[in-house]
Amino acid sequence: MVFITRRNTTNLRDTTNFMVALNSCRFFLLCGLLCILVFFPAVAMAQHAYINIKDPLIRKIPVAIPFFKAVTGHEEEVTLGKNAVDIMSNALDFTGYLFVMDKGAFIENPSIKGITGSEINYKNWTVIGSELLITGGIVEQNGAVRLELRLFDTFKETLLIGKVYTGHKEDVKSMVYRFCAEISMLLTGKMGVFGSRIAFVSTVSGNKDIFTCDFDGGNISRVTSFNNITMSPAWSSDGNFLSFTSYAKGNPNLYIRDLRTNKDIVVAKKGLNITPAWLPGQFALAATLSFSGDQDIYLLTGTGEIKRQLTKEAGIDISPCFSPDGTKFAFVSKRSGTPQIYIGDTGSGSATRLTFQGNYNTSPAWSPDGDKIAYVGIVKNSINIYVIGANGSGLTQLTSGQGDNEDPSWSPDGNLIAFSSTRQGASRIFVMTSTGSDQKLLFTFKGAQTDPTWSSASGNK
Repeated sequence: MVFITRRNTTNLRDTTNFMVALNSCRFFLLCGLLCILVFFPAVAMAQHAYINIKDPLIRKIPVAIPFFKAVTGHEEEVTLGKNAVDIMSNALDFTGYLFVMDKGAFIENPSIKGITGSEINYKNWTVIGSELLITGGIVEQNGAVRLELRLFDTFKETLLIGKVYTGHKEDVKSMVYRFCAEISMLLTGKMGVFGSRIAFVSTVSGNKDIFTCDFDGGNISRVTSFNNITMSPAWSSDGNFLSFTSYAKGNPNLYIRDLRTNKDIVVAKKGLNITPAWLPGQFALAATLSFSGDQDIYLLTGTGEIKRQLTKEAGIDISPCFSPDGTKFAFVSKRSGTPQIYIGDTGSGSATRLTFQGNYNTSPAWSPDGDKIAYVGIVKNSINIYVIGANGSGLTQLTSGQGDNEDPSWSPDGNLIAFSSTRQGASRIFVMTSTGSDQKLLFTFKGAQTDPTWSSASGNK
């Protein structure tokens, strides 16, 4: 799913007559594509963010999301409106920096009284502790939908964002996610996780195959059906390709799957072809190959051709991951005797050691801001997730005392980290904030789940 770029327009009155939408429904039926119309400028978003998502002491902002107004009042509008509120509440609560308030605390009902600024009694919201308020109205006719959404600062009594989204019933979820992304941009300066997906490995009938799900664990979809060992999924920047390693043909070969056509390119060189990682913004990826006799990291084209060798020292070099600008890559090497994280220069291949605490550090994941690297460390037989500055400073342990915790992967905004954990028995996918708080199970699914890998938000269709 591609987010529509924000554009400013002239101000319209906040008392927009929502019933005009009924006259436009005939036009909707002629439109095959979802369109998004901006009807208010996003006020005060360009100057600074409300929330620093890197703050370990972050305070969650209370937001009230009352039921949306069914403009014509027919049953389909009511159903779609309730569904949209549920989607929005779950999505914003998932961020970790917003607290969605219980509707039982509300003393005003905008779906009856009115959803515009002139119709809201802000004191009825501040008195219950709501700092932000979202109102919505929906029109549906013959499958065509117009969804109007507003975000208010209740203490400043100010409209922050106003949007109109038009399309069809099946587009409501996308409309809501787009508005959530607008909220995220306003509050944090980033588009958030909305629209992103997570690839993961799950055991099905005793085998390992790759699946994907929405950022919040919904909409699980199977990608591979090799009925063999398949592992290490990696997204391309645009979300169109997924690379992984599979033993489907006996040897651990590298696959590059075009998700639009479901066709594979297979890199089947002698020996290992494992741990792929895409070069940001390019149709190229790194992987560990052992055809020369040593396990080294190579840079490949998107069609699997070798461009150059990135590591050349003796010893095992695996699990590359690139910095956001692609100029550097973190990887695991045993060149010092034990598995440790190193940072290499993509151009020259020269590398320096990053981790020194513990004798077993693996699975590096570079943060989207480029300042931190998450990894797995084993200390006193405990397997946990750690974060360290890309310059070697600020080592922090994020998990502790709850099973084996592995496979960290950053959300596209850097606010969250997905990981696998055995804290409930079989390995499951969990999500936590980048500071280690709010650790929660992402979903429940058959088999064991490992290797979560977060896509970019803007790269998904």
